[in-house]
Amino acid sequence: MSVQTPRPARADLVADAALALLAERGMRGLTHRAVDEAAGLPHGSTSNVARTRQALLELAVRRHAEREARVLALEEMPDPRGGLDALTAALALAVHRSLTRGRELLIARYELALEATRRPELRAFYDRTGAVFKEQLAAMLTAAGSPDPDRHVLSLAAWADGLMFSCAAGSFGSEAPGLEEIRTGLRELLAGMLGR
Repeated sequence: MSVQTPRPARADLVADAALALLAERGMRGLTHRAVDEAAGLPHGSTSNVARTRQALLELAVRRHAEREARVLALEEMPDPRGGLDALTAALALAVHRSLTRGRELLIARYELALEATRRPELRAFYDRTGAVFKEQLAAMLTAAGSPDPDRHVLSLAAWADGLMFSCAAGSFGSEAPGLEEIRTGLRELLAGMLGR
């Protein structure tokens, strides 16, 4: 007896195709028709799942968060409550995975983030969806002894986002650092923030 792999739900298929298009063609290449074609669906299928462009963008944001969480697989990370070294190892692994397993997702995220600057309704949805990651970082930094976790979350996110943008789409696009380089940079940053 063969085990069949479950087919993705149509909404997931549409969202995955939308993310791939965002990474490949940018925001201008994201149309309902293009998603139908990229997903191998009959004409009009994307409109049945996400009637408006806003609905399609929200679907992409939601799916992006789900897929990025799987890339990071936080449950597989070293326990960040185990001190500075464990926190550094966990965060370095997350950044490294994003660069090596999730480049397409990073580029799609940048497209969505830029579009959110132009669409207040998308901004609100984007920020609510991303709040989960901020809360996780704040909890990790609090457990590590941060005296100001909210400020430190911003510093940490800015460092990680800057590194990932530079290596995925910026001037270091062909020079992704190795895990040890990322760990060293993070350790320097965290040691300074946590006074260690």
